[in-house]
Amino acid sequence: MSVCLQIVQERGLPGGFRAGRGMIKMSPHPALARLRRVGGRGLIWKLGMEGSLYYREDRFDPFTVVLFKALQVLAFLFFIALLAMKPASDPGKVIKRAEFIITMTWPDQHPDDVDLYVQDPAGKLVWYNQRDVGLMVLERDDRGDTNDFAFVESKKIPLPIREELVSIRGVMAGEYTVNVHLYHHIATTPVPVSVKVEKLNPVVEIVDYKTLFLDHTDQEKTVVRFTLAEDGNVVRLSEAEKSLIDTIAWKKTFRNLRR
Repeated sequence: MSVCLQIVQERGLPGGFRAGRGMIKMSPHPALARLRRVGGRGLIWKLGMEGSLYYREDRFDPFTVVLFKALQVLAFLFFIALLAMKPASDPGKVIKRAEFIITMTWPDQHPDDVDLYVQDPAGKLVWYNQRDVGLMVLERDDRGDTNDFAFVESKKIPLPIREELVSIRGVMAGEYTVNVHLYHHIATTPVPVSVKVEKLNPVVEIVDYKTLFLDHTDQEKTVVRFTLAEDGNVVRLSEAEKSLIDTIAWKKTFRNLRR
């Protein structure tokens, strides 16, 4: 436990010291002889156990205390303001430059090649041979076992995921048609193909989701036909069949006739 002796220098008694009231009198410490008269009352000298001698002003300044407390309050309020400025995370909101995402998947490591086709209200068609048209983009053409691999340090690493994705990066009023096409059937059993249509803004909303089964090469099925209003809301859904492969074949024939 720290023990110290408080000695008060009395005005008018140069070099004279007395013990404080109620304190034990002690013989003068050698360090006291080196003290010079500072003058003024209220100087309290403290003598530590190690022989060091120091003093403090025995004075209370209310303005300093109030200022210090005010700074503490300001620092606390600043910290609260920083917490309030941080935006709250909302898992339902997606920040992405797209209005709709259409995702097609089939079983991992499946050998079949399945293709996704989407036609917009203007008649433009996005598919593996035309990946970027109008407001639509085909993010990747997954060809099953044919191209699902990557090279890492000269080693061929197979990629098990089977997926194709089309993003619609704007709103065009009218009907969109989503079809799937089994380009090459290798498996001995029908391949299940799942398609999900999502509206992203202002929050994620599933417009349509279903699984279809394809069992032979060159088979085409319509997944959904959805109609958008001017504000981007879906106002109608339909499952009526509409071939997009025939549309491509007709366009090719028409171009050949023009030549």
